[in-house]
Amino acid sequence: MAKIGRDDVVRGLLKVAREVSDALSCGDPVVALESTIISHGMPYPQNLQTAKDVEAIIRENGAVPATIAILDGVPCIGLTDEQLERLAILGTKAQKTARRDIPHIIANEGNGATTVSATMFFASMAGIPLFVTGGIGGVHRYGEKTMDISSDLTELGRTPVAVISAGVKSILDIPRTLEYLETQGVPVAAYQTHELPAFFTESSGCKVPCRLDTPEQCAKVIYSSLSYGLGNGILIAVPIPKEHAASGNLIESAIQRALKEASDKNIVGNAATPFLLARVNELTGGASLTANIALVKNNALIGAKVAAALANLRRKNHHGHARSAL
Repeated sequence: MAKIGRDDVVRGLLKVAREVSDALSCGDPVVALESTIISHGMPYPQNLQTAKDVEAIIRENGAVPATIAILDGVPCIGLTDEQLERLAILGTKAQKTARRDIPHIIANEGNGATTVSATMFFASMAGIPLFVTGGIGGVHRYGEKTMDISSDLTELGRTPVAVISAGVKSILDIPRTLEYLETQGVPVAAYQTHELPAFFTESSGCKVPCRLDTPEQCAKVIYSSLSYGLGNGILIAVPIPKEHAASGNLIESAIQRALKEASDKNIVGNAATPFLLARVNELTGGASLTANIALVKNNALIGAKVAAALANLRRKNHHGHARSAL
């Protein structure tokens, strides 16, 4: 089993980095981060550099980053630079870990890079209310026939963690994904727009039920959901920065070609997304990787500001309740 270092705190069944544990104890803002993007989302060494850059952006904006992974069978909340590097070098040798994979990886003392669903689960266990990622999974195209629906969506329906993402990848069926989220009772908001972003492009043509324009507005919605114990997550979709959206049309045509290739080769299930993203990166000469890194960093910036606003709101309301009880 992974050794517990002096800078780690054991919280139940989790190994929590001291910095993260201290922040949680003080009510300071913490932002959870997934690890699949490190091991499966990008090649080495861009994956390691991006992970470090994202953590730095979160710190610069007043929050503590908590990258989540399973290492040697132990769920770790907050990773050291050495652990980040280990994951980056392991690459696809670290198992892509959704909620269903957690028991097997822990039981076999394996290494697991957590996807959205597993990261949300562990973040909630640790008491972290907010999580930043690139894009969430969804209903795959032809999902009505294949039943290929990401566990990210059901996790959003049952785990009280707000997810900041660049919307839903355009390789998916976006209208059906929104329908599924509505069935799960998940509030879906877009940041400074009325349309759901589609990862590489600012717009999907799909309207969202809620527009939020500031970190404070986002924090109020998250706080309301947590206060009333709704028990589900919230999706806050942030458009890709404008300067990187220009390459969206090039990327979109590459996506259409990659989708056809995946269909011809019968690549389905959890192998589909890594294949499509790698193929799109090849077809666009790296433009999609550049855009991917830019949108993750932008999400981290917004996520840290929302986490800080949420921490302030909790403190203010906690003090208000304490005064009224006197």
